[in-house]
Amino acid sequence: MPSLCAPIQAMPSLDLQTIAIEYPDYPAGLKTCSAFKTAPILSAIGNLSLLQTSTIALFCSKQCPDDLILKTYDLVQALRAAGVPVISGFHSPIEQDCLKILLQGTQAIIHCPARSIHNLRFSPAQKQAVGEGRLLLISPFKASYSRATAKLAEKRNAMIGAIAHTILIAYAAPNSKTLAFAQSLIKTGKSVVTFDGEHTTGLQEQSMIGLGIDAIVQRCLASKKTSGNKR
Repeated sequence: MPSLCAPIQAMPSLDLQTIAIEYPDYPAGLKTCSAFKTAPILSAIGNLSLLQTSTIALFCSKQCPDDLILKTYDLVQALRAAGVPVISGFHSPIEQDCLKILLQGTQAIIHCPARSIHNLRFSPAQKQAVGEGRLLLISPFKASYSRATAKLAEKRNAMIGAIAHTILIAYAAPNSKTLAFAQSLIKTGKSVVTFDGEHTTGLQEQSMIGLGIDAIVQRCLASKKTSGNKR
């Protein structure tokens, strides 16, 4: 299993890189991801060694109840303080806020847009994080896919689920695509967690693990110890 903290390379550039299945650190889970006919060739910008990290995936839809939005922000700040690597599409408004919070820290971030990363524009904070070796952008989509679509988002989400060690579903509406996605991850044996509380009772009935913020962080940190023991 990957380790929580990968060695940081000096000053990665904004140059586009290509990662094929032969690459030593190609994500193992992505090699058999059912969303792709064959293991996708990835485009990447940033520190490739971050692919070795044990990440928590963040999924938070715009339909999320207000108290769960606040819990998500609190969790992201706690993950930042603990140095836990986070992977996400950072697409919904809440997820975009989370990215801004994470960029203020020092932990690793893997950003997976639902489009090609060719000719992608970077904020000053993103440029700085890439230069510091703690931000990696990856995409399985060719240059012609210049705009995010629902179909691309489904493939992107499947890729994130295949790569991440733990998946957080902050909220999923009944009969939603997010709920179906979470159920598919659980069937493959993935660790899928949500917040404890009344708004997530239905999710917990679907075998998602309801946890408090501290417990989620500790679960992520425990994966570091497990990874270290197996290395």
